[in-house]
Amino acid sequence: MQKQDADIICVQEIKAQEADLQHEQFHPHGYQCFFHAAEKKGYSGVGIYTRLTPLKVITGLGFSCADQEGRYVEADFGDFCVASLYMPSGTSGELRQAVKFDFLEQYGAHLKKLKEQGKEYVICGDWNIAHKQIDLKNWRGNQKNSGFLPEERAWMDVLFGELGFVDAFRLINQEVDQYTWWSNRGQAWSKNVGWRIDYQVITPGLKDKVLSATIYKDTRFSDHAPVLIDYEPITS
Repeated sequence: MQKQDADIICVQEIKAQEADLQHEQFHPHGYQCFFHAAEKKGYSGVGIYTRLTPLKVITGLGFSCADQEGRYVEADFGDFCVASLYMPSGTSGELRQAVKFDFLEQYGAHLKKLKEQGKEYVICGDWNIAHKQIDLKNWRGNQKNSGFLPEERAWMDVLFGELGFVDAFRLINQEVDQYTWWSNRGQAWSKNVGWRIDYQVITPGLKDKVLSATIYKDTRFSDHAPVLIDYEPITS
């Protein structure tokens, strides 16, 4: 974090309660930190580290899956907001896929309200959906699997179409083999057999602010890799 020199860092799946995050290593110098932990210990959770002082911080989205499972925290900086989002996964079975579909429906309604408010947003997170064929290596074999289901991809079509939100990474990086998650099985990391399921989703008013977009792979921290995007100053 210190070497990257980022103004804002969003993390997901922290798997910790706030009481577990009191050690100084979780409070790096120069950053304020805000977390939304799941009620269930060792599960889910999101956080934001910021050098900028937010006017207010919002945790949760007002519906049970998001709020009880610690899936959303938002920092309001006045001119813009930054959110850390952890979308449910449906890979464990039909019950969790149903939870994911419910989340998509309710979060879609929330995003529609955000669009109507006209405020600028950067929503960073693990969306647990690969949008297009370019966004995962083995797309043919995954069309019936959670994360690449037609219904999930159609939801992303609406997000980036009718709702007008923008995939900041793809604005300036159209390269193939750009992935952010790899299975721990079958040497997926070394063979780069991955999925791009982590996004920074922005409001259209920020399209001209995106300067660069990369995926950091020099060091492997987990089964995900950080998405690094530089923006021109957003504050007025």
